[in-house]
Amino acid sequence: MGYDMAGKRAVAKQSLPEIIANDLRERILSGEMAEGETIRQEALAEEYDVSRMPVREALKRLNAEGLVQWANNRGGSVTKHSLHEIGEIFDLRTLIEVDMFRRSIPNMTDTDFKQCRDILERMETSYDQDDVSEWGALNDDYHSALCAASGLKMTAEILNRLSVQSDRYVRMHLSVMQQRDQAKEEHGELLRLAMAGKVEEACSLLTRHVQRTKDELLELIAAKRAAEES
Repeated sequence: MGYDMAGKRAVAKQSLPEIIANDLRERILSGEMAEGETIRQEALAEEYDVSRMPVREALKRLNAEGLVQWANNRGGSVTKHSLHEIGEIFDLRTLIEVDMFRRSIPNMTDTDFKQCRDILERMETSYDQDDVSEWGALNDDYHSALCAASGLKMTAEILNRLSVQSDRYVRMHLSVMQQRDQAKEEHGELLRLAMAGKVEEACSLLTRHVQRTKDELLELIAAKRAAEES
């Protein structure tokens, strides 16, 4: 059955950095750990009641995702992007995601459509409950589901990295974003257009959807940073 002690130790050793990385990622995405905040390996090891090694491994993973700036011997901090870089994240996401959506629509099956509908229903619930964290995570799942039938695995990996970054800024400001109602309507319309096979209309809407999010976010982030500096 593979329940030998060596096997148990190996599994625990591998899973601990992942558990810590997942928790730290959530803390960064929710804004609990602020952009630019200093990261101290020793303090995190104490907080999670573990040695420094799994914390170091977790930070390496988040560094690879671009959520933290981390150097083993010099410590690190939560990544703070410039406004220009945040704009670039959304522009790249538009280029890649719209292309994937365009390729996905002709391949989408009833199973794909059902998955999208299920996520939309869960989003509706989280929206009604004003659960920003849940809505943000489901928003990412929904966009991924629309593009899943493209079959572009390498492209999906790149998009996922960009989505983690953009999701972070969306979730930080979702409670004050004015276009939440509009985004909700557009999510439903994206699926209706995909089901009708209206590829160009769907891709045009997705482009506007992501770019409008970018424009509003940049305005909110610029105002927030200006207020903090003053």
